[in-house]
Amino acid sequence: MSVSKRSFQLVAWVVVLAFAFVSLACNGGGGSGTVSLQGAGATFPNPLYQKWLSEYSKLHANVRIDYQSIGSGGGIKQLKEQTVDFGASDAPMKDDDLKSAPGEVLHIPTVLGAVVITYNLQGIDQALRFSPEVVADIFLGKIKKWNDPKIAADNPGVTLPANDITVVHRSDGSGTSAVFTDYLSKVSSEWKEKVGSGTSPSWPIGIGGKGNEGVTGQVKNTPNTIGYVELAYAVQNKLPVAQIKNASGNFVTPSIDAVTAAASASAANTPEDLRVSITNAAGAQAYPISSYTYILLYKEQKDATKGKALVDFLWWGIHDGEQFAKELQYAPLPADIIRRAEGKISLITAGGKALR
Repeated sequence: MSVSKRSFQLVAWVVVLAFAFVSLACNGGGGSGTVSLQGAGATFPNPLYQKWLSEYSKLHANVRIDYQSIGSGGGIKQLKEQTVDFGASDAPMKDDDLKSAPGEVLHIPTVLGAVVITYNLQGIDQALRFSPEVVADIFLGKIKKWNDPKIAADNPGVTLPANDITVVHRSDGSGTSAVFTDYLSKVSSEWKEKVGSGTSPSWPIGIGGKGNEGVTGQVKNTPNTIGYVELAYAVQNKLPVAQIKNASGNFVTPSIDAVTAAASASAANTPEDLRVSITNAAGAQAYPISSYTYILLYKEQKDATKGKALVDFLWWGIHDGEQFAKELQYAPLPADIIRRAEGKISLITAGGKALR
């Protein structure tokens, strides 16, 4: 064999090996390529979801999941438009939204959280207390001063300033708003009649902030403000949270145990599709503005590989992922809800074939 022929064969083998190496690298060395998933929606669970994605990527290097915290309304819209692989919302989708979606949508509860009343009031060290009618009247614009007699009645012994109250609310379509207005609609007939509940209500007064992050920032940086955010945002930003009088007449501090109590009190009323409101729940220790938060996805997945990756991630989330909930101020799912969520995940298919 001539030198030139041996050289040609050597080059050919180098090329073959190079292609094999690149192919192996692209396939993660295990026969399956990198899978990318895109999700978007609720800001309420975003601190937890980012933790989940970080931890899950350590275990599954070939799965890349990106989650954009754009608000529940945006998550539902993008899911319906099929521009994301999954959406997220604190408020369950309404019947009309489900009917107009291009396929059957499943609601997978992930954790529970508290929507809290937070405020920026200089000179007040202790947690303020608010009864339901006072919360409604503040956000209706009927109570305008911090030293209003109704606020004072809830807070005996507290010297309240005569400053004007500035209300802060969400400016985007928000599951946090839906939970908050759902609560107000249950405790105030005037609120229910004039404003109602939903992700984008017509606010009677106030200034807007985008996302839980935006409302938190407005309250933190503006004196005499009051707003509503998910508990984790208030804790992370060292903002005070109010005690709210519950349906049993007790002022309750928002906490993981108080949210769990609300879920337990509402367990018997949870329907088969898991779309449930647990605001103003009965129970002596129940925090009244509590909520599940959901990941939304289509029962029939178009792409089996991506669908399988999403199913595996959800299964991990409602099992191993729950261990990260409490450190981020969320309440883990009750055992019965985990069992029922397992059943929903097991219904997910691609080409008619179950993915779990």
